[in-house]
Formats: sequence, C-alpha cells, structure tokens
Amino acid sequence: GFRTGLLANSWLDDGPGRSLAAALRERLRRRFDLLLESCRLGMAKPDPGIYRHALEALRARPQEV
Repeated sequence: GFRTGLLANSWLDDGPGRSLAAALRERLRRRFDLLLESCRLGMAKPDPGIYRHALEALRARPQEV
C-alpha cells in the first residue's frame, strides 16, 4: 500500500485553546502514517529540509511521491 504524511507549518501554542489544538493533532496522527510539524523540527515549508525529512521518515524516494 500507500503511506501518507502531513507536513504542517504550525507553532507551539500555550494559549487557553491548546487542548483543542492538541485534540486535532491527535486525530490527524491517527489518520496519517506521519505527521510532521514545523515547530518540532525547527524548519518550515518551503525549506527543502522538511521534505527530505519526510521522505526519510516514510522511506520513500522523490519520484515515488
């Protein structure tokens, strides 16, 4: 089969609505094989590094996506 990944330009939120954001992330995590958040990687789209990281994590080559 297919493996799926989600790349998100997101930030860590310490505000009062953070439980809603955490719940959304948890739901997304269950739907995708990989969830990459820019705030946790220290890089954001369109930085090529985030795409390389995703390819490595999914064990895929660029021509396969």
